[in-house]
Amino acid sequence: MGQPSHLQKKEKYAKWFMYVVSIVGLGALGWMTFQLTSPNNWWVFLLLAFFIVVTEYFPIAIWKGFTSLSFPLLYTLFINEGLPIAVVTYALCIVLVNMIQRRPLRIIFFNPSQLIISLIGASVLARLFQEQIMQIELYSFGYILVLTLFFYMINNLLVDLVLLIRPQPYTFNLWRKKFTSETISALISIAYIGIMFYIGNQNRGVIDVFSYFFFFSPLVGLALLSSIIVRLQAERNRMTALFDISTELNKWLPTKDWVHSIKPSLNKFIDVDASVLWVKEEGEWIVRFENGQVQNDRPLSNQEIADFESFQDIVVYQNKKNESGLIPSCFNKALNAFVFAPIILEGKSLGMFAVARSRTKSFRQEDIQSVATLANQLAVAIKTRMLIFEQEKRTVLEERNRIARDIHDGVAQSLAGAVMKLETAHRKFYQKPAEANGIILDSLDKLRFSLKDIRESIYALRPYETERVGLKQAIIKRIDVVKRDFGLDIRFEERGKQISLSPMVEKVMFDTFQESVQNTIKHAGATTISVLLSYQKEHVLLKVTDDGVGFSLLDAMIKAKKDPHFGILSMNEQAEKIEASLQIDSKEREGTEITLTIPKLGLEGGMDHDQRLVSG
Repeated sequence: MGQPSHLQKKEKYAKWFMYVVSIVGLGALGWMTFQLTSPNNWWVFLLLAFFIVVTEYFPIAIWKGFTSLSFPLLYTLFINEGLPIAVVTYALCIVLVNMIQRRPLRIIFFNPSQLIISLIGASVLARLFQEQIMQIELYSFGYILVLTLFFYMINNLLVDLVLLIRPQPYTFNLWRKKFTSETISALISIAYIGIMFYIGNQNRGVIDVFSYFFFFSPLVGLALLSSIIVRLQAERNRMTALFDISTELNKWLPTKDWVHSIKPSLNKFIDVDASVLWVKEEGEWIVRFENGQVQNDRPLSNQEIADFESFQDIVVYQNKKNESGLIPSCFNKALNAFVFAPIILEGKSLGMFAVARSRTKSFRQEDIQSVATLANQLAVAIKTRMLIFEQEKRTVLEERNRIARDIHDGVAQSLAGAVMKLETAHRKFYQKPAEANGIILDSLDKLRFSLKDIRESIYALRPYETERVGLKQAIIKRIDVVKRDFGLDIRFEERGKQISLSPMVEKVMFDTFQESVQNTIKHAGATTISVLLSYQKEHVLLKVTDDGVGFSLLDAMIKAKKDPHFGILSMNEQAEKIEASLQIDSKEREGTEITLTIPKLGLEGGMDHDQRLVSG
């Protein structure tokens, strides 16, 4: 509980600092308003004011940051019309831009105020240095240099203080990025004003509105072009992050940690201070993902669950103090703006994805659309995951039914026959001892065979080997047993970077390996078996090769139809359940190669295709 209180205090201090700056700036603006005079040239004045609005609305991107190129225009307005007109005009332009961008009210007041203080403070400090500057031959350019440097210094100092006081971390890297952007902006301003100063001293005739238009058009054009490029780049990065999220979801969907795979790409997709994903599983709302300023020990209340159930469309709260609505208690008290995106598919609520920021009115329309897009992606992923589990449950049920049929048709019938024969032997024991003894011996053979079937059924019902130790270790353990019991030379090789597979996929792969090795032991007469497990770019491949006598695939298929046990047909059926392909290459006296190929849907990158065979 201490952390939210601490964050709230820091947020409160930051607001009070902004209020103080706003009051001082508005006071200075009022003082300048009383000193206003009519502009010397209305057309030049209107042109410069319009260009200031454009350059402020379209900041340029410099070294991972953004900065405005409006200072050369502001300086020109200051030189032509004086400080009062420059201050009032600049303030009104900044207010207009902030209102168009739908900034919070305190930002609308703070931004022009801190720029007014910066301009007036820079003008006062530059005058204090004027005596030293006048000793230089080009004292006017020296005044320009000092005025520009002081403006950027005061402006950056005020903004840095706000960022330091706020609860959000303001690291050295963030400060360095901001400082570098503003320094480059200052250098561009000095260079542009220097060019203007040089051209102005060439006596090139009358300087009218057209002269200003053509001189400042490249500056404004640079701002427009840079802004367009940045927005296109931001959209490209957003689409790349969405693609990464989709790829990771597809890659890790069958695993338990599927939702945590999106964390690295989430902040690239949308920058927020907190995010939570609730998933409705078997009627209960469970937190599957949380990031940022979230308290994970706060479960949803009954009222919050009821509100979640009622949401059908995306809900946005730009300021929790002014908008009544649901704010789950798990979110930090310092958070003020929220977006709730219900995860709905086919009219059924599957969960809720929520994001939050500490700044009010900070979610733009494109941010809201991004959250909705991600929620739709999560809906498809959750539904797909539910279908995967339903398929696995059906497969497990089918396997249990198969074991039950095997017990009923095999073990149960054998035991019933053995009981009947033993009863017959019991009746004939005294009259025909030899015949009774033969019946008993025959029954014992059948009971031993039934006991073997019972043990196999019990083994099949135990937790599967791949679930306990994983696919690779299960294969290695089975290879060690075969080596010890049969003395075969079995070589195992793993290639590529291992990825997580679903329990069903691992089971089918292990069953295919086990049946392939078992068939080799029974029928192939091989001395060497090679096993390859390869994680390729688009597939996972399991290959079992032996140097045995081989067989006719046609004869084996005919025999498999008559064999009720796990054989070639069953191996192929199991492969189809996981959308894999089973390939058997065998010729008599040339050995056998069995290849199981499982596609890795949605996975980009990965390993190179493995085209080599296992070395003999």
